[in-house]
Amino acid sequence: MLPERVGYVPPCWAHWLHHVPHVSLRFQAVDDTFRPQDEDYQQSLLFLACVAAAGLGLTLLALAVYLSCLCCCRTEDEEDETKKPNSCCVTWTAVTAGLLCCVAVGVGFYGNSETNDGVYQLTYSLYNANHTLAGVENLVTGTVGSMQSGLKAHLSRLDEIFATRQDFVQTLQFTQKMSDNVVKQLLGLPDWQQTKVNLATLAERAAFIEYYRWLTYMLILILDLVVCLAACLGLAKQSRCLLTTMMVFGVLILILSWASLGADLATAVGVSDFCVSPDKFIMNQTKDVISYSEYSHFICTFSLQSLTVFQRSLTTMQVQVQGLLQFAVPLFPTAKRDLMSIQHLLNSSETSLHQLTALLDCRGLNKDYLDALMGVCYDGVEGMLYLCVFSLLAAAAFCTMLCAIPRAWRQITTRQRGYDDVEEEDPFNLRTQRVTPQQPHQGDHGNLHTFCSYNSSMGSQISLHPAAAPPTSNTPVTEYMNQSAVFGGTPRYENVPLIGRGSPPPSYSPSMRATYLSMTEDQMRHFGEDFRA
Repeated sequence: MLPERVGYVPPCWAHWLHHVPHVSLRFQAVDDTFRPQDEDYQQSLLFLACVAAAGLGLTLLALAVYLSCLCCCRTEDEEDETKKPNSCCVTWTAVTAGLLCCVAVGVGFYGNSETNDGVYQLTYSLYNANHTLAGVENLVTGTVGSMQSGLKAHLSRLDEIFATRQDFVQTLQFTQKMSDNVVKQLLGLPDWQQTKVNLATLAERAAFIEYYRWLTYMLILILDLVVCLAACLGLAKQSRCLLTTMMVFGVLILILSWASLGADLATAVGVSDFCVSPDKFIMNQTKDVISYSEYSHFICTFSLQSLTVFQRSLTTMQVQVQGLLQFAVPLFPTAKRDLMSIQHLLNSSETSLHQLTALLDCRGLNKDYLDALMGVCYDGVEGMLYLCVFSLLAAAAFCTMLCAIPRAWRQITTRQRGYDDVEEEDPFNLRTQRVTPQQPHQGDHGNLHTFCSYNSSMGSQISLHPAAAPPTSNTPVTEYMNQSAVFGGTPRYENVPLIGRGSPPPSYSPSMRATYLSMTEDQMRHFGEDFRA
């Protein structure tokens, strides 16, 4: 049985995703054990991505059918639709798409941040554990080297010095035996060199992949928001060019949404398979480097038995060296230097022993291990689930938008066609007036009757005759007739006497206006001369 993880319980969503059916591309059931190197297991994750691709295909097919029906079908009463377009459905559809897009972007930002936090916690824990293992490796290598080279050299010289004293030589042999025992205990510790390299490589690779994953999702989120706002602006301004561009971008984002959904779902299921039984996977990965018993040590059930033997051996050696300093130095003064060097070496080894005990304590490595699992299985998988929700909401939002844009396009086209029909019949149509300008009304009219009433001091209209009328040009009348033909369709003479003078036109009653407009050009010229006179 693998040792239980104290303080770690797989989250509920890891169990849910772990029980998702694992099917290969040949539609065969696959074991749900996390085996990333196994081909069948890789196909089971790829099958989930293919499910998302199938969803994309169905969505595009439904949109194609909808657009085909919209282009082929026509309303029964097109004239009523032209005069009173029913845009309520388009408006509410656009509002729904905008709200869905905003909610999707909010969920996506949160999920992206959660996933990034989880991966950052994983890399931090890996780097911290790598630092711990590197420290253990350096301490073990340094202590073994000092025992095998330094201590052995000093003992060889002391053996020559104490050659005449058999008891001192036996003490040196016993010290050498204790030194070999210490070296054996240290070499019996797991070789962390390969594991240390693997942890560093894994942390760097995870940080590299996470950076580009986070950046990619940020760009997708910003693109979704910009396209949604631009589409709403195009609907508000009724810009067909902008709507066409946003429809193309909408299809692109729809494809990206389904693709990200497939990638997130496959990743979340794979990570959940690991989170359900992480110890089993780590044991399988390190079985060629570390044995099972050493692996149990690595997952923070490290037995301090080896370090305990190390401590006892060091203590015995220190006692022997202290005895030689006390009894042998007075007889062999030249041995003092080597004995002091041995004592210093043993003190350094004891310091290394304390550091090894601290580094191999269960609490340090266990904390790093649990932090890594918490980061991946809690924050990481949770963030992936939120990103899956974001992809679904974004796909729904842009599907709704792609349904609303063609209807808005059709209403804009219908409205403009209705305006063109009105212009053809409108007497104030500028284009019609330029093509077939109307001639002023010609015909015989009776003599001009009394047009205005003057007070008695001015006399009647018939008695008004020009005293010295200046020569009058026909240019103002012609200019005004042309302007009237352009803007009104019928030449009007109400302003003729005042053209070029900047004065406002006179005000007439309806009956006076009718009489005034029925005048011919010659009558108008005579009346103008009489009026100015």
